[in-house]
This record gives sequence, C-alpha cells and structure tokens, in this order.
Amino acid sequence: MLLCKSDEEQQPVAEVVSVEDGQYVSYNFDDWAELSAFRHTFEPAKHDWIRTIRFSLAIPRIVRVLTFAKLPRREVKFNRRNIFARDSNMCQYCGKKFATSALSLDHVIPRSQGGQSCWENIVCACVRCNVRKGGRTPAQAHLKLIQKPFKPKRNPTVAFKLSDDRYSSWKQFLDAAYWDVELR
Repeated sequence: MLLCKSDEEQQPVAEVVSVEDGQYVSYNFDDWAELSAFRHTFEPAKHDWIRTIRFSLAIPRIVRVLTFAKLPRREVKFNRRNIFARDSNMCQYCGKKFATSALSLDHVIPRSQGGQSCWENIVCACVRCNVRKGGRTPAQAHLKLIQKPFKPKRNPTVAFKLSDDRYSSWKQFLDAAYWDVELR
C-alpha cells in the first residue's frame, strides 16, 4: 500500500510578522527563507541570523502562533535566582536595592521557630537587616516587611526591555495584550 500526503494542504502553525515601511507583513516559512536569503546578501548587519548547513535564516522578531496544543502548566522553580527576581534585588526590610552578592535569603519565620523553606516564608534581606533580625520574627525584631512573600505565577526572571530597538516591533502587540488580557 502506498502512503501519500493528503490533497489538502497542512495548516501552518505559525507565521512570521515583519515590520516593513511601518506596515505589518506576514510570511510563511518558505517565503521568509527566501526573503532571508535576499537580506543575507544585501543587508546582513541589520539582522541576527540562524545558520544551518544549507542556509542562513534571519531571526524573526515577531512570530504569530496560529494554532497550538495546550501545554501543561509548569511550576515556577523555587531557587535563589527566582527569589531575587521576585523581590527585584530589594531588601524586604529596609527597601534598598542591592547587588545579588550583597543580599542573603531570610526565613521570615525562622526555622528555629518552625518556619519552612518555601516561597511564602523566604525573602531577600541585606546583611545589615538580616543580622539585626537574627533568629526572630520581624515583629520580634521590630522590623516590617515591605511586601508579603508570595509564590509567583510565572517565571520572574523573564523580562524584556522594550527600549532596545531590536524589540520595538513588539510594543504594539504587548500594549494590546496588556489591555486585552483577561484578569483572574
């Protein structure tokens, strides 16, 4: 039995959206590859590139997903990097920002008093405030938390800087998403 492709074309999963002369233009993969070959010849410094054995492809700034399978929700990893990002490298007692190397992690309720190592009980603290607090609760040490610790819903280390010219084409889409996204 000979297996053949269906006569129907497969639906694309994604397309490239490019900003050209102030207009948004959509490309399928084949058209984008062809345009990339042209751009690689005439304006290679204007783009970042993915190189394969056979061709170079301009890295698109915007990819619009047309269809997708729902992925399972991933838990945010409980690690130092994510805690520092959640607290924006700010001591949660004095409110000052510090380099990561000048911060420590503090158990709000000390382990000696039954405190757990979890999102809701760990905060960033500068060395001075952490020493001042010692093995006491903030109330016992006469300190106040700037923000109650919480478990983030999304990875706090992911951030984009729209001021970078490379991402300026995203701005319109992110602005629309900010206003149109359903709040929960």
